[in-house]
Amino acid sequence: MPLSWTIDADIRRAATLPAEVYSDPRWFAAARERVFARSWQLVADTDAVRVPGATYPFTLLEGILDEPLLLTRDSGDQVHCLSNVCTHRGTLVCEHAGVQPALRCRYHGRRFAHDGRFLSMPEFEGAEGFPSPADNLAKVPFGTWGKLVFAALDPAFPLAELLAEMDARVSWLPLHEAVFDPVRSRDYLVRANWALYCDNYLEGFHIPYVHAGLAGALDYGEYRTELFPWANLQLGVASGGDDVFDLPPSSPDHGQQIAAYYFWLFPNTMLNVYPWGISANVVRPLAPDRTRVSFLSYVWDPSRLDRGAGAGLDRVEREDEAVVESVQRGMRSRLYHRGRYSPSREQGPHHFHRLLERFLGEG
Repeated sequence: MPLSWTIDADIRRAATLPAEVYSDPRWFAAARERVFARSWQLVADTDAVRVPGATYPFTLLEGILDEPLLLTRDSGDQVHCLSNVCTHRGTLVCEHAGVQPALRCRYHGRRFAHDGRFLSMPEFEGAEGFPSPADNLAKVPFGTWGKLVFAALDPAFPLAELLAEMDARVSWLPLHEAVFDPVRSRDYLVRANWALYCDNYLEGFHIPYVHAGLAGALDYGEYRTELFPWANLQLGVASGGDDVFDLPPSSPDHGQQIAAYYFWLFPNTMLNVYPWGISANVVRPLAPDRTRVSFLSYVWDPSRLDRGAGAGLDRVEREDEAVVESVQRGMRSRLYHRGRYSPSREQGPHHFHRLLERFLGEG
């Protein structure tokens, strides 16, 4: 679909995304290849393949990309991200996580090493030009930040560029000590477009109106957004001195009462960093008006849970769901087309929309 709209680079003049982008199935389909197949996605953590021989099959963005992939750790202790589709007849190679000496397709017995190299195949003695590089499992670009693993099918930019500001801002934290907490992790089904969910996350403008509890923990007057090429950061400054980071002198925020770092990574990943750990929000598009949001909690200091800006996350999420679902209903109105941005409070959505314009226009 060719673009019939633009997002002005000057937020003072710009209009928001047209309503059709949030509701038209054609734009949803365009985002599948132009946005999600070319972006980095949070897929797992390194504990999934902790020991040599470990395998961890997963589906990249189930519901929109549905790409079968596989994390492995080889005998040399190196982690790999591979296609999980057998190069013979397309069967899934690994269907269950575990530890095994090699990868073996259960359909016809083709075997692969943990780095994806073809090893053997019965009954192929007469095949010419076999094996070839095409018989290896395809390697998928991936990388890590702390224990978190990111992967991409055809990334439009390096992972290091996406993660640069998080590295600069919070790498002093005990990232590798974070432990996944399944009790505090869950999925939410939101009856709204994925981009509306991101719009809402990307501005603190709504906090005094929607989140009474969170508004009491944060100083709205000091709340601010910083923009980067592929990400942005919202700084949550505490309204009091309770439950804030003990920032090192090297931090650019040293001397401030920072209660939370809210990082957004284009297009659909949020990493909320609190004194207790990280709440990762992975936004998974299912349909033009359906989104699954996975809340994944990684804790390094349990004693600081349920305090300050990092408390009551389930309530904040349900408050966000209610308002975003209301916006989705409004997007179906025949009387609404586009809105305007607050120059002082909506830099985040404006930045996001400009990136979407860029990617959606590259078809």
